Amino acid sequence: MTYPDPLTELSQPDAAPPRRRGLGPFGLLALIGVVVIAAIFGVALVRNSQSQPESGTAPDFSMTTFDGQPVSLSGLRGKVVVLNFWASWCGPCRDEADALEAMWRDYQDDGVVVLGVAFADLDPDSVAFMNEFGITYPNGPDTGTIISKELYHITGVPETFIIDQQGQVRQFIYSVVNEQDLRETVDSLLAEGESAS
Repeated sequence: MTYPDPLTELSQPDAAPPRRRGLGPFGLLALIGVVVIAAIFGVALVRNSQSQPESGTAPDFSMTTFDGQPVSLSGLRGKVVVLNFWASWCGPCRDEADALEAMWRDYQDDGVVVLGVAFADLDPDSVAFMNEFGITYPNGPDTGTIISKELYHITGVPETFIIDQQGQVRQFIYSVVNEQDLRETVDSLLAEGESAS
């Protein structure tokens, strides 16, 4: 029987130690980073795929106007609502301010409410804008952009939704409102309401 020579075994290079399986600290950090980035892109894609409601029930919301009055969309049921998203820093919003105020003055006694929601704006700037254009219809800030982004998925301002007496979105306007077109739509909805009653 022969025995291995201990000196020979010591002089031979050792075989490479077996590799450890699993992620090291840097691999684990890299994996976490990839997962976080994928989640962020996933949320962004879902949000981008959601578009403004152009029909169906208008998402309900509540807010407090700049003059401290509570208002909710569901509380306006039975009226035609012209829901306008705007901001003081928005140039096109200045172009439609007079038309919206004229609509309010002409139709407020006929069951129409013009309702403004200030988007991503500072309250003093919003109030200054309203004073500059003599706006008297109800307006309020969208604190945290919950109404504009999470409910109505607006992509910019101005954007306007025409909501009928049953709370259904009947028209979405993705730009400055045209006063004549707006009047025709509102007149049509008022006529529908009269014929239904």
